[in-house]
Amino acid sequence: MHSYPSYSAHAIAELRKHHPLLDPLMAMQPLSWFNPERAPVEQALPAIGLTAGDVADASRRLARFSRYFCAAFPATREQLGIIESPLLPIPAMQQALGEHYGQPLTGSLLLKMDSHLPISGSIKARGGIYEVLQHAEKLALKAGLLHLEDDYARLHSEAFRQFFGRHSIAVGSTGNLGLSIGIISARLGFRVSVHMSADARQWKKDLLRSQGITVVEYDSDYSVAVAQGRIEAEKDPLCHFVDDENSVQLFLGYAVAGERLKAQLEQQQIKVDKEHPLFVYLPCGVGGGPGGVAFGLKLAFGDAVHCIFAEPTHSPCMLLGVYTGLHDHISVQDLGIDNLTAADGLAVGRPSGFVGRTMAPMLDGFYTLSDQEMLCLLGLLAGTEGIRLEPSALAGMPGPLRVLTETEGYRQRLRLTPARLARAHHLVWATGGGMVPEQEMEQYLAQAASAKPATV
Repeated sequence: MHSYPSYSAHAIAELRKHHPLLDPLMAMQPLSWFNPERAPVEQALPAIGLTAGDVADASRRLARFSRYFCAAFPATREQLGIIESPLLPIPAMQQALGEHYGQPLTGSLLLKMDSHLPISGSIKARGGIYEVLQHAEKLALKAGLLHLEDDYARLHSEAFRQFFGRHSIAVGSTGNLGLSIGIISARLGFRVSVHMSADARQWKKDLLRSQGITVVEYDSDYSVAVAQGRIEAEKDPLCHFVDDENSVQLFLGYAVAGERLKAQLEQQQIKVDKEHPLFVYLPCGVGGGPGGVAFGLKLAFGDAVHCIFAEPTHSPCMLLGVYTGLHDHISVQDLGIDNLTAADGLAVGRPSGFVGRTMAPMLDGFYTLSDQEMLCLLGLLAGTEGIRLEPSALAGMPGPLRVLTETEGYRQRLRLTPARLARAHHLVWATGGGMVPEQEMEQYLAQAASAKPATV
């Protein structure tokens, strides 16, 4: 178990004295913070301990499993067993955003639809599925049942399901990671237990149980679900625990997105370089998904890409950790912030220390937004583009306006001139929503209809 410090009222008062942004953060006001310590890629990369070679290795592993996916998940056959999401321009939403915020949005607006990734309908289909595949391959190779040059479609068989059935996998989740881990593990034959926080939506628990997966529910938040999952896994030597807070394998699975996005942009003849910068807005919970994707993007585009994390005002854990430099040694609850949000996938009170310390020098900034704003944008996207996402996935949508209206000198520091910004591409990473049941989505849209519009 991790041991974290507790903070007295005096200690919090001292923190506030040295970190003035904590006052509006504690008041749960929407805010933006641009990272003054953002470093050039060549300076930041060596400290990470992971390389382009590690990501290439992950990419090759996913390619080896493509035949398995075609056999086990027929919906992936159209993409030849490669789990990838569409990249769409959303000009109607771009126009609507400008009108909504009273601020024209220059450049182009794109949507990366991880919300519609095959198998589990969220960004977690990248890292979560990848880690399970990596573990399954390692077990099968070690047992002599599989060789790297084999056709991996043979893994979709009763013999392999029986072999994997001797082993189990556990994970703690607010919902989407549990879906991805549960669905792929169960299909391979593993015994699976998903430890779900109080924020997890009922339909996600029901879907997992319908596939024979053990769901353990907690009245507490994400951190408790992860901690309990870890304790349970430690009791079983044949259990692999997927550690959302610290897993390098999850991180590498997400990072493969960088090279794939680069190929999609080239296919659509969208140029990315210093004169045509790419801004990517990533919703952030514990940080693994956005951190891994940002790492892959930095490998693919260097300093031409600008990565910005978006969090709910009630769960700004990564902003808090990076801004104070305390990372996982402080939680939003330490400041009296309740960690209650409609954005269930982002309802995390304590950030990943691994991601915070690893990625801080590569991140351009962070911002927070209210549940009302997410719901309002959910309705706006559905109305303008006919695309329906869960609230968490809309967190990235105000990002372009936050960049264009910042006043801290961030744009001057990085020489983001008006001419360069006019040629910029703004990419919102839609992290989930493709599997939301119709009834649930109708409830979101009803809430969106009554949500109050936000200002920039």
